[in-house]
Amino acid sequence: MKNLLVGKTTRLSAMDAEELGKAFSNNGRDSELFRLMGTEPTRPHSAKAAIKFFEKMLEEESTPANHYFSIRALEDNRLLGDINLDVINNWGSRDAFVGLGIYAREDWGKGYGTDAMQIALRFAFTELNLRRVTLTVFEYNPRAIRSYEKAGFKREGCLRQALLKDGKRWDLFYMGILREEWLKLNP
Repeated sequence: MKNLLVGKTTRLSAMDAEELGKAFSNNGRDSELFRLMGTEPTRPHSAKAAIKFFEKMLEEESTPANHYFSIRALEDNRLLGDINLDVINNWGSRDAFVGLGIYAREDWGKGYGTDAMQIALRFAFTELNLRRVTLTVFEYNPRAIRSYEKAGFKREGCLRQALLKDGKRWDLFYMGILREEWLKLNP
């Protein structure tokens, strides 16, 4: 039995609102991070506001259905970003949404997100005994789409022209992976 929350290049750890808030604020100066993570207009956040956001999120949404983790590099334990699993509606469906963010541009494209997602899926399917994990991703984020496909996700749906950015309409893709698909990839 291996350590459930450790992968090849990353590990998942408990969230620290202050640490995450400062890192998110520092890396939030790069407007592309916001564009990749959400639909709202890009705007910088102070460290104080970001810390308050993470504190509120951890306090209000701290239920058995919500699982929040920091992503850390195995090589030096530095904070890379965050990942969360939110069980949908109730435990009866055994479905969850996953969200992932790698904060610093210099850490993008190095496989950290793929590794963290693989750890989160192992946690979802072996520890939480979920049936499905779903995510959404913007059409203009091909790096994330490739990463999710490497982890085993398949495109399941599309909200056509769901988002307006830079004067262009972009699709929002739904991707999912079922427990049995994950088991085939991870015997």
